[in-house]
Amino acid sequence: MNYSIGLILLLSCCSLTVAEDAVVSFTVEAVTQAVQKSIPLLEQGAEESANERTCFTCHNQGLTTFALNEAALRGFQIDREKFQRQIQHTWDHLNRGKARYQDGKGQGGQALTAGYAMWTIEAGGWEADEVTTAVTHYLTEYQQGKGYWNSGGNRPPSSGSNFTASYLALRAMDYYGSDEQQSAIQTRREAASKEILKVKPLDTEDRVFRLQTLPYIEAGNVEIQTAVEELLSLQNQNGGWSQNDKLQPDAYATATVLWSLQEAGGLPNDHPAIVAGCKYLLGTQLEDGSWHVVTRAKPIQDYYESGFPHDEDQFISISATSWATLVLARRLPAKP
Repeated sequence: MNYSIGLILLLSCCSLTVAEDAVVSFTVEAVTQAVQKSIPLLEQGAEESANERTCFTCHNQGLTTFALNEAALRGFQIDREKFQRQIQHTWDHLNRGKARYQDGKGQGGQALTAGYAMWTIEAGGWEADEVTTAVTHYLTEYQQGKGYWNSGGNRPPSSGSNFTASYLALRAMDYYGSDEQQSAIQTRREAASKEILKVKPLDTEDRVFRLQTLPYIEAGNVEIQTAVEELLSLQNQNGGWSQNDKLQPDAYATATVLWSLQEAGGLPNDHPAIVAGCKYLLGTQLEDGSWHVVTRAKPIQDYYESGFPHDEDQFISISATSWATLVLARRLPAKP
């Protein structure tokens, strides 16, 4: 199934207003420098997390892998040995739980963690095998009666949205599902379609990943355009988006919205909202190459240093930095 949506939505009537006095260098050189500055931090954060924890983490393995892979596709030099170690680390985590996946029980983090881990090895070019088949089986079985996949946690923004868990499950099943699993996958897809189209998103994470699910459940252009317009209407005057209506814009919310508006919404690079959002990211990157976002999630694990800045805010900040790096890298042409 081809999930590139040909919606070139110019939407001249959108509510975006950008401060005219904002001076941000928005050139190929500025974008290149921003991506280049973040790469060493992402590699270090991923490596130290793998040294510290045997389990897979969405923020330090998954999101960094997506960003580094996107940078590599744009001609940036990454440490290939370190990159492959993260892919192997992720597969090893899934492999340790293979029997539980085959029994429909899964691992800690449930569908959310399994989905992010499957996306991570997908980004690393991992081919389908017995482990991915086991995880796909678990995803087809998990919470069948609900029609969607529960996130299994409450550490906003990245853990707590059923839309996020549902997107990750749909993506993993689509990419790694075996021929024998297609009937079960289609059944889950149809059930998810009914639920996703009727449930109202509550915050930016919900809206982003609800939009991401729409192509997978074969939603029509009207549903996709409506979701795009809703996200556009929430853009701040400074070009950024906030996680919810009580918070100020930040790099995590902004970068995930920009990714989804282009990935699932089909907005072109020169759309005013995309340009303004990228300018916001360039203007908020710190000198060390990171983007700092203050955490609002209650920790459930012992604190440890992953080598990424910002102390207790490091996990949401490495997530934000990964998303921002990915989005900015996509401003540049792909290279062989």
